Amino acid sequence: MSFGNKTLKRGSSGDDVIELQLRLAGFRGTVWDGSFGPGTELQVMTFQRDYMGEENPDGIIGPKSVAALEKFADEHPIDFDKLKCSCGECDGFGNGQYKDEYREDYPMIERYYKYEYPGIHKAILNAYRSAQFYAKKEGFPAPIVTCGYRCWINNRKKGRTSTNHMGKAIDIDFPLQSGDDKRDDCERCDSFRGKLVELSNFQIGWHANNHKSLEPSTIAPSWIHMDVRCYSRKYLDEKYFVKSLADNL
Repeated sequence: MSFGNKTLKRGSSGDDVIELQLRLAGFRGTVWDGSFGPGTELQVMTFQRDYMGEENPDGIIGPKSVAALEKFADEHPIDFDKLKCSCGECDGFGNGQYKDEYREDYPMIERYYKYEYPGIHKAILNAYRSAQFYAKKEGFPAPIVTCGYRCWINNRKKGRTSTNHMGKAIDIDFPLQSGDDKRDDCERCDSFRGKLVELSNFQIGWHANNHKSLEPSTIAPSWIHMDVRCYSRKYLDEKYFVKSLADNL
């Protein structure tokens, strides 16, 4: 955490605010624009209330809240080995292919952008951290990553064309409990999708711009897919994609 002894509150601006907005991407969430406005204040207040247990959150980041952010990250780790592409030929996060290229004969929108982004987006990583926290808080089993990065080599081997998993998305699921069947898994995933909409400000589908998205159950019945493909290109700058835990600090 680079905040040091700074106090961040409504009206603050700069890189520290961007870092804060990304760290709290799963506590409601806003765009990471470096401007501490009402959306960021709501993120902070949600974190202070839900994680820190504050009855009267003030929406201000001072030493106590900074310490809580550090503790939260330690308690909700991310295993980057489980996020790496399984093709066996790239470095785990693609080869940087197809920058500024879109699928032929398709609209030039993020859904069809072919670029292998250099890592996983920080907003999705931190939203996954919040998903771990809220799963425990709401009585769900601990979620696990089932799919992280998939490069074009991986896609070709599996006959896929989707670009979401080239840094913009991860899939999570819950380990089956004793006596569970697939129907139980589907119901649990659908219930938790609702919690992510309520608590983390995800949308189901891709209707709203600059909004975190979940695949609907008609596409992902027995897992939960979360992505940031609806964000404007400035929010998908390469600097927001990371390959290691150290890069995400």
